[in-house]
This record gives sequence, C-alpha cells and structure tokens, in this order.
Amino acid sequence: MKLKLKTVFLLYFMVSLLGLIYALMQLGQRCDCTEHDFPKDRTISRLLTKQPQKQPAKPSLPTIFVITPTYARLVQKAELTRMSQTFLHVPRLHWILVEDSPHKTPLVTDLLMKSSLTYTHLHMPTAKDRKLQEGDPSWLKPRGVEQRNEGLRWLREDRRAQPGGDNQQGVVYFADDDNTYSLQLFEEMRSTQRVSVWPVGLVGGMKYERPVVEGGKVVRFHTGWRPSRPFPIDMAGFAVSLKLVLANPEACFDGEAPMGLLESSFLQGLVTMDELEPKADNCTKVLVWHTRTEKPKMKREEALQAQGLGSDPAVEV
Repeated sequence: MKLKLKTVFLLYFMVSLLGLIYALMQLGQRCDCTEHDFPKDRTISRLLTKQPQKQPAKPSLPTIFVITPTYARLVQKAELTRMSQTFLHVPRLHWILVEDSPHKTPLVTDLLMKSSLTYTHLHMPTAKDRKLQEGDPSWLKPRGVEQRNEGLRWLREDRRAQPGGDNQQGVVYFADDDNTYSLQLFEEMRSTQRVSVWPVGLVGGMKYERPVVEGGKVVRFHTGWRPSRPFPIDMAGFAVSLKLVLANPEACFDGEAPMGLLESSFLQGLVTMDELEPKADNCTKVLVWHTRTEKPKMKREEALQAQGLGSDPAVEV
C-alpha cells in the first residue's frame, strides 16, 4: 500500500513538472487569437493599423479686410470688445481699426493686443469743421470719412508691398463699431467678385432696407428715404473685392457728399447697378443690424464728482 501511494505521488509530480515545462516554452510565442476576437476588438485593431490617407489640400480662403472707424466715448471699449469677440469666430479676417484721434490711445492699443486677432491699428483725426458738435443730430454730417479713407490708403500701400500673386485676393468691408453682425454674413461676402450686397436691419426708420432682386439681378432698393439715390444702401450693406479697390486707387469716400450719398460717392466709380452681386438668399435674409448703444446717463456720477466722490479714473471702462 505504501509503495502504491509513493508511485502515485511520483507520477503526479512528473506530470505537473512536464506541464510547467510546456507552459514555460510557450512564453514569448506568438499566439493565434483570432478565434477569440470580438467584432469590436477587430474594428479597433483595423483603425490602429490603417495608414492615414492624404487629404486634398483646401484652397486658401480669401482674407476679409474689415475697416472700422472708432472714436473715444464711454461705450467705446464695450462696443469694441463685443465686435472683436465676434471677429474671433471668423477665419482669415484682418481688422483695420482706425481711431478718430491725433494719436493711438492706450485703451484701443491694449484691447487690440489682447484680442488674438490679426489687426492693423491706425489713427486719423476728423477735421474740426467736419466734426459733429454736442447736440447735433447724427445725420447732420457724415462720420468716419477720414478714418475709412485712411484704412483704404493703408490697405493699398500694404498690398503693393506684399510679394506674390495672392496679394490681390480678398474682400473689403466697412464695419461700424456699433452694429451687430451674424457670422454667416462674413461667409456670404467672402466670394465677392466685384461688389456684393444684402439687407440691413433696423435702419433708415424701417425694419430693414434691402436690394430687390429679380432674375438674380438687383433692380431697385426697398428703402423709405430717397430711393432715387445712385446707391440707396447703408454702409453695412455691401462689400467690395480687394482687386477692385486696388484697381481703382482714386476710389474713396467724399466728405463733402450731400446727406445720404456717402456710400454712393464711393461705389459710383466702381460698379453699376446691374453688376451688383446679391447675397443672403437673394437679399431676403437680414444678417447685419444697424444697432446703436444708448448713450449712458451720468447724472449721479457727475453729482458724486462735484462732491469729490466720483469713480476712480484709473479704472478703465
């Protein structure tokens, strides 16, 4: 009996040893585990091993050059902050901001430096005899004339200095700092060949003004004031191809133009009514609004200042 138990134990030991040796021999060997693969595992494996294919190169987008006149006032920083943060969402945009000032101000300089935008900071003061005085209605004299013309001057000089054939590819848009802009507007104007047009909301005492389109062509304008003007259109309602601007170096805004004809003074030498390119679904969608920020009332501030308790002037508003 003792012999038999000893023999069984020895056989058990030998079999275990052989199993251990076999297991050690299998370490490092490649395992064919396909029969145990799950569909999800095979999908992940294919994704990891698949070679990435080269994507076709996208054509570069034309740059939109936005020329904005601005002037010092209590709401200036608020207006420019809102505008700059809209522009951050627009690819290939170059902001040309022109101050109505004899010098660049720290407020605008600092705002632009922190904006993360591609920009050019200029300044050009409005002549004294063309400035609106306190209490004057906004329509009495055209505003932003010198600043827009300064932006055009810089743009023409800068493009001439740029090497390469792409220096004339782009679009020029005149965007006032108190308007409200849909991002879609900038994609609409990007394909401008000569002069593109679209509606403007909340302007001219109307819900909107717009070009009227028939058969794909602009035939007249829906406006409530002097529709007989050559181009009865708001400054926010058109864009011009950079190539056209560069080909017409004399084209500019006429500060002496009669009321309501400032836009016409610029467009008349560039395009005819028949050549206008309607955008925004044949000028049936409003993508820009002629909003205006209410002038803040500072009666309490003035009363506190008279007592020597006014707000700290070092705090920039």
